[in-house]
Amino acid sequence: MKGLYIFVEGNDDERFVKTVICPLLSDRWIKVVKYASYTKNKLKDYFKSIQSIGADYIFLADKNNHPCITSRVEDVRRRWGVPSREKIVIVVKEIESWYLAGADGNKLNILVPENTEAINKEEFDMRIPSRFKSRIDFMQEILKNFRVEEACRRNQSFSYLLEKLK
Repeated sequence: MKGLYIFVEGNDDERFVKTVICPLLSDRWIKVVKYASYTKNKLKDYFKSIQSIGADYIFLADKNNHPCITSRVEDVRRRWGVPSREKIVIVVKEIESWYLAGADGNKLNILVPENTEAINKEEFDMRIPSRFKSRIDFMQEILKNFRVEEACRRNQSFSYLLEKLK
């Protein structure tokens, strides 16, 4: 069984990957790593270790306000020392767009856009119904009934990740 390391930025990304992505890859050993706490040099050592044991990795990063995906990929390589462009997957626009992409609007009683790629944190937060105590509660509720097929249809970068992982 080939190991897979999935590098994520923060807690929301980690929660999403562990709840949605890991179950889809149940035939693989997976370790989720929050890279924000690492230095560039420590990450370079981590990538070397992964390669030396014959494992694989994917590095997730939000597009944020970069003008294009290529620009963001190069920024990630420069900033974090990721050796391979092909291992970087850019979340368009932010991880909240992936959450919303798979949300069951009927169960949550919210309107989910047909395309969520323009959704950022602020727009996501504006959609949180008042009955939720926090954004984390809302995110966890989305994940309970997350619809992978809908997410692929509503968000091309999410679909791209799943294709890369096949």
